[in-house]
Amino acid sequence: MERIELKAEDRAFFSLVSEAAFANPFGKKRQALDRKILGVTQATRWATMVSKVIERVHSKLTTLDQAQCCRVQDFPERDQAIFHTVFLFDIFHGSIDQFDALIDQQVKQGSDSQKVTFSDQVIKKLVNRGFPEELAYRYFSLFYQIRRAFYFIDKGLLGECDCMHRLRENLWNHIFTSDIQLYETSLWNRMEDFSTLLIGPTGSGKGAAAAAIGRSGFIPFEPNRKQFATSFTDTFVSVNLTQYAETLLESELFGHTKGSFTGAVSSHEGLLSLCGRHGSIFLDEIGDISPSIQIKLLKVLEERCFTPVGSHKVARFHGRVIAATHQPLDVLRKQGTFRDDFYYRLCSDCIELPSLYQRIAESPNELDILIAHTVTWITGQPNKRLCETVRQVIDTRLGRDYTWPGNVRELAQCVRRVIIKQDYQGGAFSQGDTNATDSLADQMRAGSLRAEDLVAQYCKMLYKRLGTYEEVARRTDLDRRTVKRYVAM
Repeated sequence: MERIELKAEDRAFFSLVSEAAFANPFGKKRQALDRKILGVTQATRWATMVSKVIERVHSKLTTLDQAQCCRVQDFPERDQAIFHTVFLFDIFHGSIDQFDALIDQQVKQGSDSQKVTFSDQVIKKLVNRGFPEELAYRYFSLFYQIRRAFYFIDKGLLGECDCMHRLRENLWNHIFTSDIQLYETSLWNRMEDFSTLLIGPTGSGKGAAAAAIGRSGFIPFEPNRKQFATSFTDTFVSVNLTQYAETLLESELFGHTKGSFTGAVSSHEGLLSLCGRHGSIFLDEIGDISPSIQIKLLKVLEERCFTPVGSHKVARFHGRVIAATHQPLDVLRKQGTFRDDFYYRLCSDCIELPSLYQRIAESPNELDILIAHTVTWITGQPNKRLCETVRQVIDTRLGRDYTWPGNVRELAQCVRRVIIKQDYQGGAFSQGDTNATDSLADQMRAGSLRAEDLVAQYCKMLYKRLGTYEEVARRTDLDRRTVKRYVAM
Protein backbone atom coordinates (compact mmCIF):
# COMPACT_ATOMS: atom_id res chain seq x y z
CA MET A 1 0.00 0.00 0.00
CA GLU A 2 1.28 3.47 -0.83
CA ARG A 3 2.17 5.73 2.06
CA ILE A 4 -0.48 8.33 2.86
CA GLU A 5 0.88 11.81 2.16
CA LEU A 6 -0.76 14.55 4.17
CA LYS A 7 -1.59 18.04 3.09
CA ALA A 8 0.22 20.71 5.09
CA GLU A 9 -2.95 21.85 6.83
CA ASP A 10 -3.85 18.27 7.79
CA ARG A 11 -0.36 17.68 9.22
CA ALA A 12 -0.66 20.88 11.25
CA PHE A 13 -4.10 19.81 12.52
CA PHE A 14 -3.05 16.30 13.56
CA SER A 15 0.17 17.62 15.12
CA LEU A 16 -1.93 19.83 17.39
CA VAL A 17 -4.14 16.87 18.28
CA SER A 18 -1.06 14.79 19.10
CA GLU A 19 0.22 17.53 21.39
CA ALA A 20 -3.17 18.00 23.06
CA ALA A 21 -3.55 14.27 23.69
CA PHE A 22 -0.61 14.29 26.11
CA ALA A 23 -1.41 17.64 27.75
CA ASN A 24 -2.78 17.79 31.30
CA PRO A 25 -6.60 17.96 30.92
CA PHE A 26 -6.79 20.26 33.95
CA GLY A 27 -4.14 22.65 32.65
CA LYS A 28 -4.36 25.85 30.65
CA LYS A 29 -2.12 24.42 27.91
CA ARG A 30 -4.70 21.78 26.98
CA GLN A 31 -7.44 24.39 26.72
CA ALA A 32 -5.25 26.60 24.54
CA LEU A 33 -4.46 23.66 22.23
CA ASP A 34 -8.14 22.73 21.94
CA ARG A 35 -8.95 26.31 20.95
CA LYS A 36 -6.28 26.13 18.23
CA ILE A 37 -7.66 22.82 16.98
CA LEU A 38 -11.13 24.33 16.72
CA GLY A 39 -9.87 27.66 15.41
CA VAL A 40 -11.66 29.67 18.11
CA THR A 41 -10.32 32.46 20.29
CA GLN A 42 -13.13 33.24 22.71
CA ALA A 43 -13.31 31.57 26.10
CA THR A 44 -15.50 28.47 25.91
CA ARG A 45 -16.40 25.92 28.58
CA TRP A 46 -13.78 23.19 28.23
CA ALA A 47 -16.24 20.27 28.41
CA THR A 48 -18.11 21.73 25.43
CA MET A 49 -14.91 22.47 23.57
CA VAL A 50 -13.34 19.02 24.03
CA SER A 51 -16.45 17.24 22.74
CA LYS A 52 -16.19 19.28 19.53
CA VAL A 53 -12.48 18.42 19.25
CA ILE A 54 -13.30 14.71 19.57
CA GLU A 55 -15.93 14.96 16.84
CA ARG A 56 -13.62 16.85 14.48
CA VAL A 57 -10.74 14.41 14.96
CA HIS A 58 -12.98 11.42 14.31
CA SER A 59 -14.46 13.09 11.23
CA LYS A 60 -11.03 13.80 9.74
CA LEU A 61 -9.84 10.26 10.41
CA THR A 62 -12.97 8.88 8.73
CA THR A 63 -12.10 10.95 5.66
CA LEU A 64 -8.53 9.61 5.68
CA ASP A 65 -9.71 6.02 6.01
CA GLN A 66 -11.65 6.16 2.72
CA ALA A 67 -11.99 2.54 1.52
CA GLN A 68 -10.16 0.88 4.43
CA CYS A 69 -8.93 1.57 7.95
CA CYS A 70 -5.50 3.19 7.80
CA ARG A 71 -2.75 2.14 10.22
CA VAL A 72 0.22 3.86 11.81
CA GLN A 73 2.50 2.09 9.34
CA ASP A 74 0.62 3.55 6.35
CA PHE A 75 2.10 6.99 6.92
CA PRO A 76 5.63 8.24 6.18
CA GLU A 77 8.03 7.77 9.08
CA ARG A 78 7.95 11.48 9.95
CA ASP A 79 4.18 11.25 10.54
CA GLN A 80 3.97 7.88 12.30
CA ALA A 81 4.57 9.26 15.81
CA ILE A 82 1.80 11.80 15.25
CA PHE A 83 -0.74 9.18 14.18
CA HIS A 84 0.38 6.77 16.89
CA THR A 85 -0.96 9.36 19.36
CA VAL A 86 -3.93 10.53 17.26
CA PHE A 87 -5.25 6.97 16.93
CA LEU A 88 -4.95 6.47 20.70
CA PHE A 89 -6.79 9.77 21.24
CA ASP A 90 -9.64 8.76 18.93
CA ILE A 91 -10.07 5.22 20.29
CA PHE A 92 -9.86 6.35 23.92
CA HIS A 93 -12.49 9.06 23.55
CA GLY A 94 -14.71 6.69 21.63
CA SER A 95 -14.72 4.43 24.71
CA ILE A 96 -15.06 6.86 27.62
CA ASP A 97 -18.79 6.25 28.16
CA GLN A 98 -18.08 2.54 28.53
CA PHE A 99 -15.17 3.20 30.89
CA ASP A 100 -17.34 5.53 32.99
CA ALA A 101 -20.04 2.86 33.23
CA LEU A 102 -17.39 0.34 34.31
CA ILE A 103 -16.10 2.73 36.99
CA ASP A 104 -19.63 3.32 38.33
CA GLN A 105 -20.31 -0.41 38.33
CA GLN A 106 -17.04 -1.16 40.12
CA VAL A 107 -17.76 1.44 42.80
CA LYS A 108 -21.11 -0.25 43.49
CA GLN A 109 -19.74 -3.81 43.45
CA GLY A 110 -16.66 -3.15 45.56
CA SER A 111 -13.91 -5.78 45.77
CA ASP A 112 -15.00 -8.11 42.95
CA SER A 113 -13.24 -7.05 39.76
CA GLN A 114 -15.95 -6.65 37.11
CA LYS A 115 -16.05 -8.31 33.71
CA VAL A 116 -15.14 -5.90 30.93
CA THR A 117 -17.60 -6.59 28.16
CA PHE A 118 -16.19 -4.07 25.69
CA SER A 119 -12.50 -5.02 25.85
CA ASP A 120 -12.47 -7.09 22.64
CA GLN A 121 -14.04 -4.22 20.74
CA VAL A 122 -11.39 -1.70 21.87
CA ILE A 123 -8.49 -4.12 21.40
CA LYS A 124 -9.69 -4.85 17.86
CA LYS A 125 -9.73 -1.12 17.06
CA LEU A 126 -6.16 -0.75 18.36
CA VAL A 127 -4.89 -3.76 16.41
CA ASN A 128 -6.62 -2.52 13.24
CA ARG A 129 -4.73 0.75 13.63
CA GLY A 130 -1.43 -1.12 13.60
CA PHE A 131 -0.70 -1.63 17.30
CA PRO A 132 0.75 -5.04 18.30
CA GLU A 133 -1.71 -7.00 20.44
CA GLU A 134 0.50 -7.01 23.55
CA LEU A 135 0.90 -3.24 23.34
CA ALA A 136 -2.83 -2.86 22.69
CA TYR A 137 -3.63 -4.55 26.01
CA ARG A 138 -1.23 -2.21 27.85
CA TYR A 139 -2.84 0.81 26.19
CA PHE A 140 -6.25 -0.54 27.21
CA SER A 141 -5.04 -0.61 30.83
CA LEU A 142 -3.66 2.90 30.43
CA PHE A 143 -7.02 4.09 29.04
CA TYR A 144 -8.72 2.76 32.17
CA GLN A 145 -6.19 4.48 34.42
CA ILE A 146 -6.48 7.81 32.61
CA ARG A 147 -10.26 7.74 32.80
CA ARG A 148 -10.25 6.81 36.51
CA ALA A 149 -7.82 9.63 37.28
CA PHE A 150 -9.98 12.18 35.47
CA TYR A 151 -13.16 10.76 37.03
CA PHE A 152 -11.97 10.94 40.65
CA ILE A 153 -10.11 14.25 40.36
CA ASP A 154 -12.97 15.93 38.50
CA LYS A 155 -15.78 14.61 40.70
CA GLY A 156 -13.95 14.55 44.03
CA LEU A 157 -12.37 18.02 44.00
CA LEU A 158 -14.91 20.57 42.83
CA GLY A 159 -14.40 24.30 42.50
CA GLU A 160 -13.75 26.94 39.88
CA CYS A 161 -11.26 29.16 41.76
CA ASP A 162 -7.65 29.33 40.58
CA CYS A 163 -6.24 27.40 43.52
CA MET A 164 -8.56 24.43 42.84
CA HIS A 165 -7.62 24.47 39.16
CA ARG A 166 -3.97 24.30 40.26
CA LEU A 167 -4.73 21.50 42.71
CA ARG A 168 -6.41 19.33 40.06
CA GLU A 169 -3.54 20.02 37.66
CA ASN A 170 -0.99 19.07 40.33
CA LEU A 171 -2.80 15.84 41.18
CA TRP A 172 -2.88 14.80 37.52
CA ASN A 173 0.85 15.50 37.19
CA HIS A 174 1.49 13.51 40.34
CA ILE A 175 -0.26 10.45 38.90
CA PHE A 176 1.22 10.64 35.38
CA THR A 177 4.21 12.99 35.94
CA SER A 178 4.55 16.20 33.94
CA ASP A 179 5.45 14.09 30.86
CA ILE A 180 2.86 11.41 30.27
CA GLN A 181 4.88 10.09 27.33
CA LEU A 182 7.76 9.33 29.70
CA TYR A 183 5.24 7.77 32.07
CA GLU A 184 3.81 5.58 29.31
CA THR A 185 7.19 4.33 28.12
CA SER A 186 9.16 4.04 31.36
CA LEU A 187 7.26 4.70 34.60
CA TRP A 188 3.80 3.13 34.41
CA ASN A 189 4.98 0.16 36.52
CA ARG A 190 7.57 2.01 38.65
CA MET A 191 5.59 4.73 40.42
CA GLU A 192 5.70 3.09 43.86
CA ASP A 193 8.99 4.89 44.46
CA PHE A 194 7.24 8.29 44.24
CA SER A 195 5.74 9.18 47.62
CA THR A 196 3.32 12.03 48.20
CA LEU A 197 2.95 14.62 50.95
CA LEU A 198 -0.37 16.46 51.15
CA ILE A 199 -0.33 19.62 53.25
CA GLY A 200 -3.35 21.70 54.17
CA PRO A 201 -5.61 22.79 57.00
CA THR A 202 -7.97 20.37 58.71
CA GLY A 203 -11.07 19.64 56.66
CA SER A 204 -9.68 21.02 53.39
CA GLY A 205 -10.04 17.78 51.42
CA LYS A 206 -6.72 15.96 51.88
CA GLY A 207 -8.58 12.66 52.11
CA ALA A 208 -10.36 13.27 48.78
CA ALA A 209 -7.06 14.19 47.13
CA ALA A 210 -5.39 11.06 48.52
CA ALA A 211 -8.29 8.88 47.34
CA ALA A 212 -8.04 10.34 43.83
CA ILE A 213 -4.37 9.34 43.72
CA GLY A 214 -4.89 5.96 45.38
CA ARG A 215 -7.73 4.87 43.08
CA SER A 216 -5.92 5.96 39.92
CA GLY A 217 -2.94 3.64 39.84
CA PHE A 218 -2.09 1.46 36.85
CA ILE A 219 -3.93 -1.90 36.96
CA PRO A 220 -3.06 -4.41 34.21
CA PHE A 221 -5.81 -6.01 32.17
CA GLU A 222 -5.97 -9.81 32.12
CA PRO A 223 -7.37 -10.84 28.70
CA ASN A 224 -8.00 -14.47 29.64
CA ARG A 225 -10.34 -13.42 32.46
CA LYS A 226 -11.67 -10.33 30.66
CA GLN A 227 -11.02 -8.46 33.91
CA PHE A 228 -8.54 -6.04 35.40
CA ALA A 229 -6.14 -7.66 37.85
CA THR A 230 -7.83 -6.10 40.87
CA SER A 231 -10.62 -3.71 41.77
CA PHE A 232 -9.50 -0.11 42.26
CA THR A 233 -11.75 -0.06 45.35
CA ASP A 234 -9.17 -2.35 47.00
CA THR A 235 -6.07 -0.44 45.91
CA PHE A 236 -6.48 2.39 48.42
CA VAL A 237 -5.78 1.72 52.11
CA SER A 238 -6.41 4.65 54.44
CA VAL A 239 -5.45 5.10 58.09
CA ASN A 240 -5.57 8.06 60.46
CA LEU A 241 -2.42 7.62 62.52
CA THR A 242 -3.86 9.52 65.50
CA GLN A 243 -6.60 6.94 66.07
CA TYR A 244 -4.14 4.45 67.57
CA ALA A 245 -2.20 4.68 70.81
CA GLU A 246 1.57 4.82 70.34
CA THR A 247 1.91 1.28 71.73
CA LEU A 248 -0.54 -0.11 69.15
CA LEU A 249 0.42 1.93 66.08
CA GLU A 250 3.46 -0.17 65.17
CA SER A 251 1.40 -3.37 65.29
CA GLU A 252 -1.39 -1.84 63.17
CA LEU A 253 1.04 -0.66 60.52
CA PHE A 254 3.52 -3.53 60.38
CA GLY A 255 1.56 -6.40 61.88
CA HIS A 256 2.64 -8.77 64.65
CA THR A 257 3.18 -12.45 65.36
CA LYS A 258 1.31 -14.52 67.92
CA GLY A 259 2.72 -14.01 71.41
CA SER A 260 4.88 -11.04 70.43
CA PHE A 261 3.35 -9.01 73.28
CA THR A 262 0.70 -9.36 75.95
CA GLY A 263 -2.65 -9.70 74.25
CA ALA A 264 -1.25 -10.92 70.92
CA VAL A 265 -3.30 -14.13 70.96
CA SER A 266 -2.94 -14.57 67.20
CA SER A 267 -0.86 -13.24 64.34
CA HIS A 268 -2.05 -10.03 62.72
CA GLU A 269 -1.38 -8.65 59.25
CA GLY A 270 -0.68 -4.94 59.34
CA LEU A 271 -2.00 -2.27 57.01
CA LEU A 272 1.21 -2.30 54.97
CA SER A 273 0.52 -5.94 54.09
CA LEU A 274 -2.97 -5.03 52.85
CA CYS A 275 -1.52 -2.60 50.31
CA GLY A 276 -0.86 -4.68 47.20
CA ARG A 277 1.29 -4.23 44.12
CA HIS A 278 -1.11 -1.81 42.44
CA GLY A 279 -2.15 0.00 45.60
CA SER A 280 -1.44 2.99 47.81
CA ILE A 281 -1.55 3.51 51.56
CA PHE A 282 -2.70 6.85 52.92
CA LEU A 283 -1.06 7.83 56.22
CA ASP A 284 -3.12 10.73 57.52
CA GLU A 285 -1.75 13.03 60.27
CA ILE A 286 1.83 11.94 59.60
CA GLY A 287 3.04 14.92 61.63
CA ASP A 288 1.78 13.33 64.86
CA ILE A 289 3.82 10.11 64.87
CA SER A 290 6.88 9.56 67.02
CA PRO A 291 10.47 9.57 65.69
CA SER A 292 10.73 5.82 66.35
CA ILE A 293 7.81 5.09 63.98
CA GLN A 294 9.28 7.57 61.49
CA ILE A 295 12.50 5.53 61.41
CA LYS A 296 10.59 2.32 60.67
CA LEU A 297 8.57 4.01 57.92
CA LEU A 298 11.78 5.48 56.49
CA LYS A 299 13.00 1.91 55.99
CA VAL A 300 9.77 1.11 54.15
CA LEU A 301 10.31 4.08 51.83
CA GLU A 302 14.00 3.44 51.20
CA GLU A 303 14.22 -0.37 51.16
CA ARG A 304 10.60 -1.31 50.36
CA CYS A 305 10.50 -3.76 53.25
CA PHE A 306 9.35 -4.05 56.87
CA THR A 307 9.35 -6.53 59.74
CA PRO A 308 6.23 -7.38 61.79
CA VAL A 309 6.46 -6.97 65.56
CA GLY A 310 7.97 -10.11 67.10
CA SER A 311 9.16 -11.52 63.78
CA HIS A 312 12.54 -11.80 62.11
CA LYS A 313 10.99 -12.38 58.69
CA VAL A 314 11.28 -9.43 56.33
CA ALA A 315 8.13 -8.64 54.36
CA ARG A 316 8.02 -6.78 51.06
CA PHE A 317 6.00 -3.58 50.64
CA HIS A 318 4.68 -3.18 47.09
CA GLY A 319 2.50 -0.09 47.22
CA ARG A 320 2.84 3.66 47.14
CA VAL A 321 2.88 5.93 50.20
CA ILE A 322 0.63 8.98 50.44
CA ALA A 323 0.92 11.04 53.63
CA ALA A 324 -0.87 14.12 54.91
CA THR A 325 -0.70 16.61 57.74
CA HIS A 326 -2.27 19.88 58.79
CA GLN A 327 0.78 20.81 60.85
CA PRO A 328 3.65 23.04 59.67
CA LEU A 329 6.38 20.43 59.19
CA ASP A 330 9.10 23.09 59.08
CA VAL A 331 8.27 23.94 62.69
CA LEU A 332 8.22 20.27 63.72
CA ARG A 333 11.58 19.70 62.04
CA LYS A 334 13.12 22.64 63.91
CA GLN A 335 11.71 21.26 67.14
CA GLY A 336 13.26 17.87 66.36
CA THR A 337 9.97 15.97 66.46
CA PHE A 338 9.91 15.32 62.69
CA ARG A 339 13.09 13.85 61.25
CA ASP A 340 14.74 15.56 58.28
CA ASP A 341 15.70 12.26 56.61
CA PHE A 342 12.10 11.06 56.84
CA TYR A 343 10.80 14.35 55.45
CA TYR A 344 13.15 14.34 52.45
CA ARG A 345 12.34 10.72 51.59
CA LEU A 346 8.62 11.32 51.98
CA CYS A 347 8.26 14.42 49.82
CA SER A 348 8.84 13.20 46.26
CA ASP A 349 6.01 15.62 45.65
CA CYS A 350 4.38 18.11 48.04
CA ILE A 351 0.86 19.22 47.20
CA GLU A 352 -0.78 22.00 49.20
CA LEU A 353 -4.56 22.15 49.57
CA PRO A 354 -6.18 25.56 49.94
CA SER A 355 -8.46 26.57 52.78
CA LEU A 356 -12.13 27.21 52.07
CA TYR A 357 -11.63 30.87 53.01
CA GLN A 358 -8.97 31.23 50.30
CA ARG A 359 -11.20 29.51 47.74
CA ILE A 360 -14.14 31.83 48.45
CA ALA A 361 -11.84 34.88 48.39
CA GLU A 362 -10.64 33.89 44.90
CA SER A 363 -14.07 33.11 43.45
CA PRO A 364 -17.42 34.44 44.76
CA ASN A 365 -19.22 31.46 43.15
CA GLU A 366 -17.14 28.88 45.02
CA LEU A 367 -19.43 28.76 48.06
CA ASP A 368 -22.58 28.28 45.96
CA ILE A 369 -20.93 25.47 43.97
CA LEU A 370 -19.95 23.66 47.17
CA ILE A 371 -23.33 24.21 48.82
CA ALA A 372 -25.11 22.71 45.79
CA HIS A 373 -22.74 19.73 45.74
CA THR A 374 -23.08 19.16 49.49
CA VAL A 375 -26.88 19.38 49.42
CA THR A 376 -27.02 16.85 46.57
CA TRP A 377 -24.59 14.54 48.37
CA ILE A 378 -26.52 14.67 51.67
CA THR A 379 -30.07 14.50 50.29
CA GLY A 380 -29.41 12.37 47.22
CA GLN A 381 -30.78 14.92 44.76
CA PRO A 382 -30.43 18.59 43.81
CA ASN A 383 -32.57 20.99 45.85
CA LYS A 384 -32.42 24.64 44.79
CA ARG A 385 -34.68 25.85 47.59
CA LEU A 386 -32.55 24.19 50.27
CA CYS A 387 -29.40 25.66 48.72
CA GLU A 388 -30.94 29.12 48.91
CA THR A 389 -31.87 28.54 52.56
CA VAL A 390 -28.33 27.45 53.43
CA ARG A 391 -26.86 30.47 51.69
CA GLN A 392 -29.27 32.81 53.47
CA VAL A 393 -28.33 31.36 56.88
CA ILE A 394 -24.62 31.72 56.09
CA ASP A 395 -25.00 35.34 54.95
CA THR A 396 -27.20 36.28 57.90
CA ARG A 397 -25.53 34.40 60.75
CA LEU A 398 -21.88 34.24 59.64
CA GLY A 399 -21.41 37.10 57.22
CA ARG A 400 -19.38 37.30 54.02
CA ASP A 401 -16.03 37.43 55.87
CA TYR A 402 -16.46 34.26 57.92
CA THR A 403 -13.14 32.37 57.95
CA TRP A 404 -14.51 28.77 57.88
CA PRO A 405 -11.95 27.34 60.34
CA GLY A 406 -13.24 23.80 59.66
CA ASN A 407 -13.09 24.30 55.89
CA VAL A 408 -15.10 22.02 53.57
CA ARG A 409 -15.82 19.59 56.40
CA GLU A 410 -17.37 22.44 58.40
CA LEU A 411 -19.48 23.46 55.41
CA ALA A 412 -20.97 19.94 55.29
CA GLN A 413 -21.87 20.21 58.97
CA CYS A 414 -23.32 23.66 58.33
CA VAL A 415 -25.68 22.21 55.71
CA ARG A 416 -26.72 19.42 58.07
CA ARG A 417 -27.36 21.93 60.87
CA VAL A 418 -29.48 24.08 58.58
CA ILE A 419 -31.51 21.03 57.56
CA ILE A 420 -32.12 20.18 61.24
CA LYS A 421 -32.43 23.61 62.86
CA GLN A 422 -32.61 26.17 60.06
CA ASP A 423 -29.64 27.83 61.76
CA TYR A 424 -25.84 27.72 62.05
CA GLN A 425 -23.71 29.94 64.28
CA GLY A 426 -20.19 29.00 63.19
CA GLY A 427 -17.36 26.69 64.20
CA ALA A 428 -15.95 26.53 67.68
CA PHE A 429 -12.64 28.01 66.60
CA SER A 430 -13.95 31.13 64.92
CA GLN A 431 -13.84 33.09 68.19
CA GLY A 432 -10.18 32.22 68.65
CA ASP A 433 -9.41 33.84 65.33
CA THR A 434 -11.22 36.97 66.49
CA ASN A 435 -9.31 36.95 69.78
CA ALA A 436 -6.00 36.76 67.93
CA THR A 437 -7.00 39.75 65.81
CA ASP A 438 -8.06 41.71 68.90
CA SER A 439 -4.83 40.85 70.70
CA LEU A 440 -2.72 42.05 67.80
CA ALA A 441 -4.74 45.28 67.59
CA ASP A 442 -4.30 45.88 71.34
CA GLN A 443 -0.52 45.44 71.08
CA MET A 444 -0.40 47.82 68.13
CA ARG A 445 -2.38 50.47 70.03
CA ALA A 446 -0.07 50.06 73.02
CA GLY A 447 3.00 50.43 70.81
CA SER A 448 4.54 47.28 72.29
CA LEU A 449 5.40 45.47 69.05
CA ARG A 450 8.63 45.44 67.10
CA ALA A 451 8.19 45.61 63.35
CA GLU A 452 9.40 42.03 62.95
CA ASP A 453 6.96 40.77 65.60
CA LEU A 454 4.10 42.62 63.90
CA VAL A 455 4.84 41.03 60.52
CA ALA A 456 5.34 37.61 62.14
CA GLN A 457 1.99 37.70 63.93
CA TYR A 458 0.23 38.94 60.81
CA CYS A 459 1.76 36.11 58.76
CA LYS A 460 0.70 33.57 61.40
CA MET A 461 -2.88 34.87 61.35
CA LEU A 462 -3.01 34.71 57.57
CA TYR A 463 -1.46 31.23 57.49
CA LYS A 464 -4.05 29.95 59.98
CA ARG A 465 -6.81 31.44 57.85
CA LEU A 466 -5.51 30.69 54.34
CA GLY A 467 -3.66 27.45 54.98
CA THR A 468 -0.70 27.82 52.56
CA TYR A 469 2.59 29.69 52.59
CA GLU A 470 2.14 30.59 48.92
CA GLU A 471 -1.11 32.44 49.50
CA VAL A 472 0.30 34.31 52.52
CA ALA A 473 3.32 35.30 50.41
CA ARG A 474 1.01 36.55 47.67
CA ARG A 475 -1.10 38.59 50.09
CA THR A 476 1.89 40.14 51.90
CA ASP A 477 4.22 40.51 48.90
CA LEU A 478 6.87 38.56 50.80
CA ASP A 479 9.10 35.70 49.68
CA ARG A 480 7.67 32.25 50.53
CA ARG A 481 10.75 31.33 52.60
CA THR A 482 10.39 34.57 54.55
CA VAL A 483 6.76 33.77 55.29
CA LYS A 484 7.69 30.29 56.51
CA ARG A 485 10.32 31.80 58.83
CA TYR A 486 7.82 34.25 60.31
CA VAL A 487 5.19 31.55 60.82
CA ALA A 488 7.77 29.40 62.64
CA MET A 489 8.81 32.24 65.02
